[in-house]
Amino acid sequence: MEIRRADKIAETLEQLVFSGEFADGERLDEHKLAEQFRVSRTPIREALQVLVSSGMAIQIPRRGVFVSQPGPVELMEMFETMAELEAACGRYAAVRSSEDVLSELVSANERGRAALAAQNYDLYYDENETFHQTIYRGAANAFLEKQAVRLQNRLKPYRKIQLRFRGRLDQSMSEHDAIVDAIQTGDAERAANTLRAHVAIQGEKFHQLIASLKR
Repeated sequence: MEIRRADKIAETLEQLVFSGEFADGERLDEHKLAEQFRVSRTPIREALQVLVSSGMAIQIPRRGVFVSQPGPVELMEMFETMAELEAACGRYAAVRSSEDVLSELVSANERGRAALAAQNYDLYYDENETFHQTIYRGAANAFLEKQAVRLQNRLKPYRKIQLRFRGRLDQSMSEHDAIVDAIQTGDAERAANTLRAHVAIQGEKFHQLIASLKR
């Protein structure tokens, strides 16, 4: 119960950072946040650790937890790296995925489609995360999977906010279908190219993301 509450608080804090309520480098005060959310300090501490683990905040011993947002150049570099990691995972998954992994990938994709149809966007975000992690696992490369999950966690709030751009959810679903088809048919290069394009954020999408973070 407490963990779920902490996750919800962490999500709200992410949005407050995006909206400019908390500035880059600002200390996140446990006492004030506990009063603001009307909870004990325990779920606040847990929520702050979620932010630290995702990279949205840093913890300095004996000083506290501070907001940490990447600049535009670093953010672009992170997305470029993520796109290449996903492309590599897709390439390997197309030739290495077991039948069980393929089945899980299809199931995650269908759950995402159902969530989108029900306009349950939070659930879609969760299924989107599961979808990509299934591809990482299908690559059958533990080191690559670990690196992909680590950067996915770091970029999670930014990937989530860019999915809110008008028309992006339907586009994302369509791209997922193409990714599943490429992996199922063993087309390694198509899987890699489709995933790279799916994850890369550039041009107008990147400008939208930066504008969202500044608002």
